[in-house]
Amino acid sequence: QVQLVESGGGLVQAGGSLRLSCAVSGRTFSSYTMGWFRQAPGKEREFVAAGSRSGLSTYSADSVKARFTISRDSAKNTVYLQMNSLKPEDTAVYYCAAKKDGLLYRTSESEYDYWGQGIQVTVSS
Repeated sequence: QVQLVESGGGLVQAGGSLRLSCAVSGRTFSSYTMGWFRQAPGKEREFVAAGSRSGLSTYSADSVKARFTISRDSAKNTVYLQMNSLKPEDTAVYYCAAKKDGLLYRTSESEYDYWGQGIQVTVSS
């Protein structure tokens, strides 16, 4: 059974940084493409960033481009989301997601097979 466990969330002031981690267990990590999504209060879940299975190709939503970076460490079976220059509008529950046997990055949540439980990120002004 595949499990995704997020960590690293919390409260930070505007302009600060956080790094989210998502540890993946249960299957060969290298067979997954990974993504991050978020859901703010009263809003639908939205795409944040995703990476190809190799990690060499990544894509980010316009709202976070140049501020957030997705990366992966195969030795640790972990994917990261480095978030810099955080804004109050980045406040949301962040979810990591995995697509089995994928190759290229995916931006639609319907394409992902496994999800983490979510972790809160709160940015104060």
